[in-house]
Amino acid sequence: MVNVQDFCRKLAANIEYVIIGKSSVVQLAIIGLLSRGHLLIEDVPGVGKTMLARSMSRSLGCSFGRLQFTPDLLPSDVTGVSVFNQATRAFEFQAGPIMSQVVLVDEINRATPKTQSALLEAMEERQVTVDGVTHELPDPFIVLATQNPIEYEGTYSLPEAQLDRFLMRVSLGYPALRDEIEVLDRQQYHHPVLDLQPVASAEELIEAQEAIKSIFVSPSVKEYIVRLVQMTRQHPDVYLGASPRGSLTLYRTAQARAAMLGREYALPDDVKFVAPFVLAHRMIISPAARLRNVQPEQVLGAILEQVPMPEAERQPAARVRV
Repeated sequence: MVNVQDFCRKLAANIEYVIIGKSSVVQLAIIGLLSRGHLLIEDVPGVGKTMLARSMSRSLGCSFGRLQFTPDLLPSDVTGVSVFNQATRAFEFQAGPIMSQVVLVDEINRATPKTQSALLEAMEERQVTVDGVTHELPDPFIVLATQNPIEYEGTYSLPEAQLDRFLMRVSLGYPALRDEIEVLDRQQYHHPVLDLQPVASAEELIEAQEAIKSIFVSPSVKEYIVRLVQMTRQHPDVYLGASPRGSLTLYRTAQARAAMLGREYALPDDVKFVAPFVLAHRMIISPAARLRNVQPEQVLGAILEQVPMPEAERQPAARVRV
């Protein structure tokens, strides 16, 4: 069985050769990989969103597909299309970019809702249906979507159903002074992403994804997870809170972080670490709170302070090799 902690270390070291000074974001991306989830990267252009996706695919030796979302993009440009073959006198399926293991969806909010909806089936059920025929997506499969939070002209807000299908929402941010100088040094002759070689295989990733399911989560930590999610539904500044999918996602990402840190059990600290990235984009702030410029991250911070963390419990014997 794959050693999850070693797998994560070598994967992170390889990605951080390109993504400099962003260890926490790289860690969250790997947690997303282990949890079989999709990542929404919300940030300004030029901070490395595309390079993060390319670095992940190269490090794993996975196939990479890119979709540049524009207002004139059609659903068939995403999923693929059936083309009539004159020689065989039959329709043949021409796969779209979505039929890759790591898919970068650039500027996801620039496409029309009709095109955005083409991703829903792929992200949730890991399949696409074209002309009544269902095509399975490769395994592993992860969507890394980007959007610019500053520019809203010519964009379409993502529907709640689509936001809920993203495991986490993260932001890279600008690099620190020393980190940006190192970026200049490493790109003097060519981009460092061209030097990346696979340090793990897709098969190892699948083994790691299965391994984290055995990470022990105590009843008190499970209750802590559910209490957090229920508070997002009861807070007076929240119009719509996180769904049960939020609870499941918080549960799985806490397991992934525990395995990444070499533990065979999840702690409340694991839940608290991933909660802002898992729950904030699943919350809709009430109109009255929006007038006060209340942000989901602020509400979630208050909830994390309000809900008491369970006391430490005696953990079980080893259950998974991490």
